[in-house]
Amino acid sequence: MSTFKAPKGTYDLIPPVGAKYLAVREAIAAPLRGAGYGYVETPGFENTELFARGVGESTDIVTKEMYAFETKGGDRLALRPEGTASVLRAALEANLHKAGNLPVKLWYSGSYYRYERPQKGRYRHFSQVGAEAIGAEDPALDAELIILADQAYRSLGLRDFRILLNSLGDRECRPVYRTALQDFLRGLDLDEDTLRRAEINPLRVLDDKRESVQKQLTGAPLLRDYLCDACKAYHEEVRELVTAAGVAFEDDPRLVRGLDYYTRTTFEFVHDGLGSQSAVGGGGRYDGLSEMIGGPALPSVGWALGVDRTVLALEAEGVELELPATTSVFAVPLGDEARRVLFAKVTELRKNGVAADFSYGGKGLKAAMKAANRSGARYALVLGERDLAEGVVQLKDMESGEQTAVGVNEIVAELESRLG
Repeated sequence: MSTFKAPKGTYDLIPPVGAKYLAVREAIAAPLRGAGYGYVETPGFENTELFARGVGESTDIVTKEMYAFETKGGDRLALRPEGTASVLRAALEANLHKAGNLPVKLWYSGSYYRYERPQKGRYRHFSQVGAEAIGAEDPALDAELIILADQAYRSLGLRDFRILLNSLGDRECRPVYRTALQDFLRGLDLDEDTLRRAEINPLRVLDDKRESVQKQLTGAPLLRDYLCDACKAYHEEVRELVTAAGVAFEDDPRLVRGLDYYTRTTFEFVHDGLGSQSAVGGGGRYDGLSEMIGGPALPSVGWALGVDRTVLALEAEGVELELPATTSVFAVPLGDEARRVLFAKVTELRKNGVAADFSYGGKGLKAAMKAANRSGARYALVLGERDLAEGVVQLKDMESGEQTAVGVNEIVAELESRLG
């Protein structure tokens, strides 16, 4: 028994659960690949200042939840708490925006880290698939990303999720709303930390999940009442495009995102079967982030969908994914010569795209057939001395129990035919 355990708030993915996570990642990525998004992968840690500037220095993520450390060389680094700032940094560093083909469309998949109180659906290490469209201000891009996420979830069989949609305004209209909201919040009975947050970024107070705070927010001014004409028109076009695509959404005038970089379109995917951790993904437009981290003006939009939470949503709906069999054929050799012959056939099957496994360790027939059963293989190949002399292999259908003698040289073609 190992004396080591996974750190608190983390988890290991082991078979068969790991296959479910892989299937979810693939399903989310598939629509993105079909829409011109290229894969990007960034380091698991970045300069701490990247997140302080991008995510927001006063956010809980940066002040309380980020795993930050100093290297022996004196560099201040942090494990990435989210993906957007890293992906934008990578795109800027590689000058992708100068290639003349905007927007730069990227998708990514990876692990992220936040120091939080662990609970179901909220971990200190979690997995996301994300997408970013960098360098274009176009309502069609915002709509495209919402539609692609909806397509991904529906391809998995999810039905009971909701899409919440709002606009956060821009540099012209949000400051006016910010002042009105601050005036409202100053009149409430809030603790010192929340009042301090209200002075730095009052929108984040609207995102406070505590009931004591939410009760007092009744009657708070709504951003939609302060949107400038340009933001109103932009948001209306996003709504029209999403509606025309047959994707249902709910207007949520109180929806804000917990990160400083969002502007205009903001959206969230929620699943009511997950309890308090109902958000399974979210995103929006972040037109000023590039400038915040030292780049040129690059209006952009993106989202991140939680793999962990998506798996929980599938379980809440009772959706069973159709996962490919890890093994289709299991080979059982009886004797050294049979071992050599069958191992060669297993290798040939694998080269031809057939998932095949082998009875290792010199097991007897009974133990080897138990292993074949546990593998989930549809067929077992059994080869003994008498079969060798006759030049055949016993092909056993593990579902029906039917057993057929097939020529050693014909077995690969026979299995390919049967497995389709």
